[in-house]
Amino acid sequence: MTVEPVVAGVDEVGRGPLAGPVVAAAVVLPRRLPASLLGAIGDSKAMPAAARQAVAAELRACPGVEIGIGAASVVEIAARNILGATLLAMRRAVLRLPRSPTLVLVDGNRPPPLDCRVRCIVDGDATELAIGAASILAKVLRDRLMARLALRHPGYGWERNAGYPTAPHRAALEQFGPTAHHRAGFGPVARLLAASGPARG
Repeated sequence: MTVEPVVAGVDEVGRGPLAGPVVAAAVVLPRRLPASLLGAIGDSKAMPAAARQAVAAELRACPGVEIGIGAASVVEIAARNILGATLLAMRRAVLRLPRSPTLVLVDGNRPPPLDCRVRCIVDGDATELAIGAASILAKVLRDRLMARLALRHPGYGWERNAGYPTAPHRAALEQFGPTAHHRAGFGPVARLLAASGPARG
């Protein structure tokens, strides 16, 4: 009797922002997906927010879809650098899957440290359904997290920019200074911390 392989797709969101964690998702898809999902899963960056949220909700409700979520904090980003923190978040996502995968498909060209086979696929979120699903789930989750943080730290526009270095976000940094959720090692934040001292809580 042959054992069917368990293939997981993994992707991360949040390497470029000035604030907030990096978040990764790992997804195992069933053999058969509803047609609505087959036609909707793709690169999360190319999708409108409402479409991403709808697909994420359908993925979570779909029988047979297995999901693991991992993250790395701003403290871990400072300690490991953004690449190391990204690989850590991916590893955590895979380890939180209900079943251990036999093969992990990773978006990009750097594999996280795992005890199974790993295949890296550049732009895999646009070509592999499981990676695309992971991209969508990670993006929706991180956007929601940043919107919640925006309630505690109004003025930076995180509910709109998710911590990315938009012009309004950079202007708010100059006006209010960095928070504890800003990435101390990233250029604009590091310069302000060097000039003005510790971040706000």
